[in-house]
Amino acid sequence: MASTGSRVDPFLAFRFEVRIEGQAAGGFSECGGLQLDTDVQDYAEGGLNDRLHKRPTRTKQANISLRRGIVDRVLWDWYAGLLLGVVQLRSGSIVLKDPTGQQPVARWDFRRAFPCRWTGPELNATQSQVAVESFELAHEGLERSIIRKGWCTCRSTSSR
Repeated sequence: MASTGSRVDPFLAFRFEVRIEGQAAGGFSECGGLQLDTDVQDYAEGGLNDRLHKRPTRTKQANISLRRGIVDRVLWDWYAGLLLGVVQLRSGSIVLKDPTGQQPVARWDFRRAFPCRWTGPELNATQSQVAVESFELAHEGLERSIIRKGWCTCRSTSSR
């Protein structure tokens, strides 16, 4: 009789935290933009007419978008400083946690970020919904860490 191995399920996306400069940046309901795109250049070799060679060129990162209920002014003040010409580059991370919310299972670190978009809440007097603001960060690199049981870490770098 063959023994069965332990089951490994995919990570769930509903428990995460955002940290900027090592500090919790508030509770966010959504986080998007964890995306990298590598441009591909076609190279036509003379005499080779049945295909093109593909070569990777630059990798671009998408802006990180964050959504949360309005709770404080910290992120707004960071953006307001930018409007006054004060560019503060900050690094941070998005940490995905296990279903209990206790153990980190993955982390994406971003470098040299600054706010590039803020969107205020949609206000409607006929509904009793939470006032939600959106915040976008432009950054200069994204690095992913995979954290497994026992804190074994594997790293892959995506910027130069």
